[in-house]
Amino acid sequence: MHIVDRRLNPGGKSLANRQRFLRRVKDVAQRAVRESAREKDIKDLGKDGRVTVPADGVREPRFARQSGTGLHDHILPGNKTYVEGDRIERPPSGGGGKGSGEGGEGSENSEDAFRFVLTRDEFLELFLEDLELPDLAKRRLSVVETEGLRRAGYTISGSPANLALTRTLRNSMSRRIALKRPKPDEIAALEARIAATPSSDPDLPDLLLTLSALRERTKRIPYVDPLDLRYRRFETYPRPVAQAVMFCLMDVSGSMTEHMKDLAKRFYILLHIFLTRRYRHVEIVFIRHTDKATEVDEETFFGSRETGGTLVSSALVEMKRVIAERYDPNDWNIYAAQASDGDNVSSDGPTSTELLRAHILPACQHFAYLEVGDENGPRAGFVEHRTTLWRTYEGLAKTGAPIAMRKVNHRRDIYPVFRELFGRKDARAEAEA
Repeated sequence: MHIVDRRLNPGGKSLANRQRFLRRVKDVAQRAVRESAREKDIKDLGKDGRVTVPADGVREPRFARQSGTGLHDHILPGNKTYVEGDRIERPPSGGGGKGSGEGGEGSENSEDAFRFVLTRDEFLELFLEDLELPDLAKRRLSVVETEGLRRAGYTISGSPANLALTRTLRNSMSRRIALKRPKPDEIAALEARIAATPSSDPDLPDLLLTLSALRERTKRIPYVDPLDLRYRRFETYPRPVAQAVMFCLMDVSGSMTEHMKDLAKRFYILLHIFLTRRYRHVEIVFIRHTDKATEVDEETFFGSRETGGTLVSSALVEMKRVIAERYDPNDWNIYAAQASDGDNVSSDGPTSTELLRAHILPACQHFAYLEVGDENGPRAGFVEHRTTLWRTYEGLAKTGAPIAMRKVNHRRDIYPVFRELFGRKDARAEAEA
């Protein structure tokens, strides 16, 4: 069997060469994607992106003759020193000058890097594989949206049930006025005049001729012509199951290190990718807190530093306010992810528990708490120390509240923890087996 792929290459470029190139520079591209992901915003991570790759990492090996050995033929135009048959002494070892790729002058800036654009799927493929996300989990991220119908103007053909009467009659009237079709009142008035005119009146033949012409014109110009018909047109469009909002809550007190914030950002990135694969319209709300909570933009959320104590209930109060003002739970799928090092005022535990039980959890589709720790701490799954906030949420989870909790110290554990938090129950059971 012979299979011939006649599909057009995207963008006029060679698809086979592009795929071969990506396979060859996969390791280099993965490192470039990882570095690029640190600079990207959460909303921009799932889009097409430019990746800078060092030229040394993709230079192809090639064969070249060694100048110090072997026989070589040279053409020396304008030569006044040598004649045919003379032997030329070999240059000293390493002679012959240095090119741009061999340490010559200007070699450092001659060819140091180049950029190429990865598609969304290529970027996500490299980004997910970089942290060893299994294929099963990646398939679970992809969901098919339903299709809906919406009005798309009018068409000249269609089903009688979709006939647009108003538009059809308006076209009919325009055509009758343009062609000067006789009006029924005009014909009726002429018939009444003829009936009242004596047979001896010399104008009677002209009136009869005019009436005959009007009736004939009425027959030639119909009241409704097939050209006047207009039907309502509908077209299909991808309709998301619903719209979603993603709440990102993070402790930014002095105890949160840059490593902890980086772990939180990676978790938020993956959660956003998950939601954008499932919902077409996803909004993000960033709430940061110390002993006071405020809604901020992404740059401030991850970049600005603050000092002070930690009061988790302030973030929950701020989230409650935002939900009440902008996101009705009847219209929005609400997801919340909280990242913290576990510090909290011990007296704030009952307040946080009541806010979650009475207001936050009933409105959320899913609430995940990620406790981030030092890089030198143990792997995920080993909670060696129950922090204040962990004990608070653990007591709430034991009562049956829908809250998921995990602890992460290393970047390599972000995706396994995410699968545990958001994976299907049957998939988790298979993984554990």
